[in-house]
Amino acid sequence: MSTFRIGQGFDVHPFSEDPDRPLIIGGEILPGPGLDGHSDADLLTHAIADALLGAADLGDIGQRFPDTDPSFSNANSVELLKNVIELLDGEGWEICNVDCNVILEVPKLSPYKNSIQDRLSKILNAPVTVKGRRSEGLGFIGKGEGAACLAVALISKS
Repeated sequence: MSTFRIGQGFDVHPFSEDPDRPLIIGGEILPGPGLDGHSDADLLTHAIADALLGAADLGDIGQRFPDTDPSFSNANSVELLKNVIELLDGEGWEICNVDCNVILEVPKLSPYKNSIQDRLSKILNAPVTVKGRRSEGLGFIGKGEGAACLAVALISKS
């Protein structure tokens, strides 16, 4: 009999004031100002990693990759996600699927959505859906001050 677990992930970052910092979402560089953070601030991969870690009861992204550790400064978040996948594999978990909402005003995700989904689905060896959302001018996201992401992951173990 299989065991199924669900995990929820969330991440939020303000936009960086550094004009040279790239905007990275799901491992893809998008046009626009980058997000501020200790690593590359890829909020999509961070939210997915947190959802997977939570589902497997393996802590959270802050415990695994603390922003107080200089070795994670400007880290490639796709590589951090791959590390999380290895942890799950080591515990016998299989990723069933991941569903995500990226919330930001600009840029629109639609031109990049398929590429991001394909990349992440290959990395996770499971279907990943990514939806772009706007906050319609409300709050810090609507004012263009930052972005957020929500992710839900389903994992199983035989």
